[in-house]
Amino acid sequence: MSAPLSDEQKTIHLLNRISFGPSPKEVQRVQRLGIRAYLSEQLAPENISDGAVEEKVAGLKTMRMNSRELFELYPPPKVAKEAGMAMGGMNAPRFIILELQQARLLRAVDSQRQLYELMVDFWNNHFNVFAAKGADRWLMTPYDRDTIRPHALGKFRDLLLATAQSPAMLFYLDNWLSVSPQAPAARAPANVRRRGINENYAREIMELHTLGVEGGYTQQDVHEIARCLAVLTLRRPRGDAEFYFDPQLHDTGAKTVLGTRIASGGMDDGVRVIDLLARHPATARFIATKLALRFVADNPPISLVNRATDAFRRSDGDIRAVLQTIIEAPEFFSPEAYQAKVKKPIEYVASALRLVEAETKVTPQILRYLGRMGEPLFLAQPPTGYPDVGSSWISSDMLLTRMNFAIDLTANRIDGVRVQAQAPRDTQAFIRMVAPDSLSPATRAALAESADSDRLALLLAAPEFQRR
Repeated sequence: MSAPLSDEQKTIHLLNRISFGPSPKEVQRVQRLGIRAYLSEQLAPENISDGAVEEKVAGLKTMRMNSRELFELYPPPKVAKEAGMAMGGMNAPRFIILELQQARLLRAVDSQRQLYELMVDFWNNHFNVFAAKGADRWLMTPYDRDTIRPHALGKFRDLLLATAQSPAMLFYLDNWLSVSPQAPAARAPANVRRRGINENYAREIMELHTLGVEGGYTQQDVHEIARCLAVLTLRRPRGDAEFYFDPQLHDTGAKTVLGTRIASGGMDDGVRVIDLLARHPATARFIATKLALRFVADNPPISLVNRATDAFRRSDGDIRAVLQTIIEAPEFFSPEAYQAKVKKPIEYVASALRLVEAETKVTPQILRYLGRMGEPLFLAQPPTGYPDVGSSWISSDMLLTRMNFAIDLTANRIDGVRVQAQAPRDTQAFIRMVAPDSLSPATRAALAESADSDRLALLLAAPEFQRR
């Protein structure tokens, strides 16, 4: 049996799991407050001042705009040309995505609300929307800001309902085109008739968002949910997008979903489906498992998943309660969990910048590195989002890109980033924040044999820093 983690290892492990990586200041804060008090602080982000990073984000031109303002300022090239607008340089809709990516990485690196920002990233991936699909270029900014962020540590039911009513999600999974065959709109003249029932969102809301692939639903459940959710549609998707309930799309007939009869009528059909899915036992287990996978291990212990599932059900899907159960569990600080997770690209890049306390202005060069590592932010095309298991992130090409990033970072060759720390003076301090008392003999030998100027880059490229 492995020896229990030391207090220093617990501090680093905690910061590797509930933040985007240790920084010298955060290590000192955990040591001063204690692990339990620090966790309580992070679970209440509304009490943490984050003005410095939010000022940086507010300096990005598009962050406070709604979809109409974004569309008018950065229209598609064809619209801009017809309007006689001069749109030089970067394709205008791509600029919106660029600033969204910049905001995400800025917050990951500089935010004091680290657990909150980590959960924003988690839920954006769980409820994935591909930002480059058509109108979602203009809808993704309000989706992140107004749909995901307000509910990232709230009740799962409220988050699920917010995503179901989000123009970005309705467009991405084509629900805005759906109409039940029994609805009045389906009997309209052919030139205005919609395409019929669309089951994309109905399938993904069960398979990916709530019940999971083993959740016990049938194809008939998919069809019945699609009938219920056909009421959720959009006005003006390519411009001033707005969610609304269209009675012409509503199927007034009774539906049966997962053995439950739904005959409320109108908008209530969709809300009943959301309530049913959010509070289903399979959803509790699916979300608990996914959170345990994120915070503990690629194959989380069944004992931990069971307790997290119970916490989900007892608290009516309170995300904070589930997180607290997972993080305070003995499995969280077990030797088996220590350095057991491979960092995703955003975690690797942000943790490197945080470790060396780099002065950071997020530039296209850093974002291109994330793309080359396999995680261009907000640009996962499939509804599954990006994977959170180590095997997805350790190909030879990806690891080589990480090594090149480490070399460019420590040599100050990345535009917008300035690293003040220099080896060998700070190498030992960095080792304590990467793997206290647990660097492998191979890594220690490589550091000892390297030139002074190369040690920091070598440490950032070491296997121990690839893991959290």
